Amino acid sequence: MPVEQFPPNHGPSTAAVHAGEHRQRAHDSITTPIVLAATYPFDDTAALIEFQEGRVAREEYGRYGNPTIRAAESKLAALESPQGHDVALLCPSGMSAITTTILAMVPSGGHIILTDDGYRRTRQFVLTILARLGVEHTVVPTGDYAALDAAVRPGQTRLIISESPTNPYLHVIDMPQVAAIGRKHRVKTMIDATFATPYNQRPLEYGIDLVTHSCTKYLGGHNDLLAGVVIGNPNIISALRDAQGILGCICDPHSAYLLMRGLKTFALRMERQNASGMAIAQFLEAHPRVARVHYPGLPSHPDHAVAVAQMRGFGGVVSFEVDGGLTETSNFIDRLRIPYIAPSLGGVESLVEQPSLMSFYELSSEERLAVGMRDNLVRLSCGIEDVADLIADLTQALDLF
Repeated sequence: MPVEQFPPNHGPSTAAVHAGEHRQRAHDSITTPIVLAATYPFDDTAALIEFQEGRVAREEYGRYGNPTIRAAESKLAALESPQGHDVALLCPSGMSAITTTILAMVPSGGHIILTDDGYRRTRQFVLTILARLGVEHTVVPTGDYAALDAAVRPGQTRLIISESPTNPYLHVIDMPQVAAIGRKHRVKTMIDATFATPYNQRPLEYGIDLVTHSCTKYLGGHNDLLAGVVIGNPNIISALRDAQGILGCICDPHSAYLLMRGLKTFALRMERQNASGMAIAQFLEAHPRVARVHYPGLPSHPDHAVAVAQMRGFGGVVSFEVDGGLTETSNFIDRLRIPYIAPSLGGVESLVEQPSLMSFYELSSEERLAVGMRDNLVRLSCGIEDVADLIADLTQALDLF
């Protein structure tokens, strides 16, 4: 049974609670049930033919669709594209959403453009695995739109990939400029908007072709699931769905259920995390033991004007550099009592990491610096704890530092 169309143009919290789900659910349940089925039988051959000819929408086999997953996809699409023009494909992780999209869209001999500040695993996939498959790449400085334009190879470039905000320095991409470059050269554009979420920024509204999220982060919001999504034009997503069915990288129904449960409070959580991120960024910028704060909500951030123009809020991640080196930074982190030392972000618990040790441990300090990763960099992901408690914890750790 197809999901009933949720009326467009509701606020983000209303959409997060209601969009994508049947008004009347199985067994009169108020929650969409978890459908644990690998296969879906047909009543007779006539029903099978009706399905094969596209005259009825239903599930056939678990690798090609599941009712719980479809409901989660509809909810995510409604959040990213309130007008209802775009659709979503749910994947088992954020990286799976990115790799499935690239594999489906870029052939051997094709060319990809990446910006330099971004998630390390995305760069590694393009620079190593895809390179072995004959896909070429160019990495351009984040925010250098002349270099981005010049990097396009007519007839060869298939995809421009960036993030906004980026990881970990929170650069904000000028969406209209990137979209215009893509249209000029007839090249598809894709933005990883995990750090922004649909609450703070919707790249599709600025002409970007595809947006991806790690649903593991803010969308799920509770550090208890892995999932990813790619959202865009129905024709593109249909092709990606075909590729997903071949590659087999599918999300499981229980994760989709957990994701929908987390999404119910998504807008409320983002309001708190936006406010906490701003308050903590302002506190850190004024502290004498902090050398620099990277947060797009601050006027000191190089992309502040772009962020103000494009974003509703600036997120709960604050990156900053303490006044010290590798050891001093580690000591500061060890003195914190509320955040957990862990990767990831966007959950209800605050998390903190020293990227040079968490993600770039195998590199020397010189090698890390060569890729823009400073030993004194800290990435703090604010949860939903009281911001006064988080600031007090930061204060005592910095005072002892």
